Amino acid sequence: MLGQKKRLEEERRKNLNQIEDLKKNDPFADPDHASDNAAVDTDVREQVGHDTIEAEIKDLQKRATEIDNALKKINKNLYGYCERCKKSIPQARLKLIPEASFCIDCEKRLRK
Repeated sequence: MLGQKKRLEEERRKNLNQIEDLKKNDPFADPDHASDNAAVDTDVREQVGHDTIEAEIKDLQKRATEIDNALKKINKNLYGYCERCKKSIPQARLKLIPEASFCIDCEKRLRK
């Protein structure tokens, strides 16, 4: 369990660093963006770049929340159990997806 906690904490740190890097690379983060008179094609590229970064940040924030939830479960000795059926989540799944909240069967049912 201690190994999983350290792994989750490391994943959380990496995740938050990725979010910060993406925010720095967002073309809209440039203070001169609003005042420059760029060509329309440049504006479109910047908009697409911004939208892509925003989508990536949203996914990373979702994962950060899932990791935080897994860390809370470890502290409450609830980690490794499916939130739906309460059965133990296989270690192979937790190794692959340490923040997993559901066993494979319940995950499949939820995605239908």
